[in-house]
Amino acid sequence: MEEFINQGDKDTRSGFGEGLTELGRNNSDVVALCADLTGSLKMNTFADENPERFFQVGIAEANMMGIAAGLATGGKIPFTGTFANFSTGRVYDQIRQSIAYSNKNVKICASHAGVTLGEDGATHQILEDIGLMKMLPGMTVINTCDFNQTRSATLEICKFDGPVYLRFGRPKVANFTKISEKFQIGKGVLLNKGGDVTIVATGHLVWEAIQAANKLYQNGISAEIINIHTIKPLDEDIILNSINKTGCLVSAEEHNIYGGLGESVARLLTSKAPYPQEFIGTNDTFGESGTPLELMNKYGLNSNSIFEAVIRVLKRKAK
Repeated sequence: MEEFINQGDKDTRSGFGEGLTELGRNNSDVVALCADLTGSLKMNTFADENPERFFQVGIAEANMMGIAAGLATGGKIPFTGTFANFSTGRVYDQIRQSIAYSNKNVKICASHAGVTLGEDGATHQILEDIGLMKMLPGMTVINTCDFNQTRSATLEICKFDGPVYLRFGRPKVANFTKISEKFQIGKGVLLNKGGDVTIVATGHLVWEAIQAANKLYQNGISAEIINIHTIKPLDEDIILNSINKTGCLVSAEEHNIYGGLGESVARLLTSKAPYPQEFIGTNDTFGESGTPLELMNKYGLNSNSIFEAVIRVLKRKAK
């Protein structure tokens, strides 16, 4: 089992803020827009250093998306910033019509995704955003796992021509990826080789998958772990290569199992490799108020749930 070292808990939104600041210093075409949440999105430094390239639109998210589309038409590279709920659900029509349909080069950057938003409760904890975004033609969907990967993804999507949805979170989580690791859009990362089961995880659940794999290893079960940071386009090859070896799979995400990563993987397996799969995610439910840890435990978004899902899928594999 590979050893992964937590370099210290850090919030992924700060990784976005650091990446955006670096872009502001090195690319004069980068502009940023925020809907009254500059501090929450960690966009302060960019705003302070580039006041002429920062647009505070207030609580007017739909307007922000329209402005971003216009700036992209004029050759700028706009990065929008607000909570994931307001980045997608509140402005779906504007994204669909003004950004996706027109294939505008807008980077929709969304913080406070999933139940780990915490005490703000169900109205702010969107668990449907990946599904909303991945169904838009031409939209690239990225869900990063830690500070370093979020920073790297922010830098990389600037080079990519086309609309991108970048999803990250609020709380401090394990920061375990190497800062030197190159971020490749559409390419999953093989974290650990194993022969018994494949665990495909995204976002905050990647670290939980690593913890589950350690426990499985202690119980004589060898798990292959894949970090799928890009949900669309999905890296089909890395998943197929793994499951054709292991014969079963568990998907893990902080999102509704309807419309998320697991559903994309299931479509792939159904068409090309019909092996058993178990799903870790919320099951057709809204969230509620509570601490991130309380909510992750209540909804089974943790290493124990992944461990139990592996045991279930191994039994199905044996039949």
